[in-house]
Amino acid sequence: MSYLRTNIDDKGVATVTLNRPEKHNCFDDTLILEIAEAVSALASNPAVRVLILAGEGKSFSAGGDLSWMQRMANYTHAENERDASQLAEMLRVLNEFPKPTIARVQGAAFGGAVGLVSCCDIAVGTTRASFSLSEVKIGLIPATISPYVIQAIGAR
Repeated sequence: MSYLRTNIDDKGVATVTLNRPEKHNCFDDTLILEIAEAVSALASNPAVRVLILAGEGKSFSAGGDLSWMQRMANYTHAENERDASQLAEMLRVLNEFPKPTIARVQGAAFGGAVGLVSCCDIAVGTTRASFSLSEVKIGLIPATISPYVIQAIGAR
């Protein structure tokens, strides 16, 4: 089952929606690949004029799925490297999307979700939107998303 919905309207507005509201649209290795594939396909579609990245439900995205992170703790070095490369590739294809990108943020945008927002050209948030690099609370650094976050908000 896919946790990603993609739609292109008749005006060329493509919407990619994280559709896992019961888990606050957290992502794992499968969803990361789906996002990268969807964004890559939309990049090469001449009918697309703009891309909106959205989340279904009360949260934009809680970032990485904790059960996925627990699985990763038992991965080999090679498996962890592959996982990190896939996350980096997803962020790269979104960041380099050849047309305008808009993050539509409601509720929480935590951890890796801040990276997704930072890769978009424009971020529009509701009054209930909140942003956090929450992984630092459990001893992880936001290394993969940091270049995009710094690019979006500045080094200070």
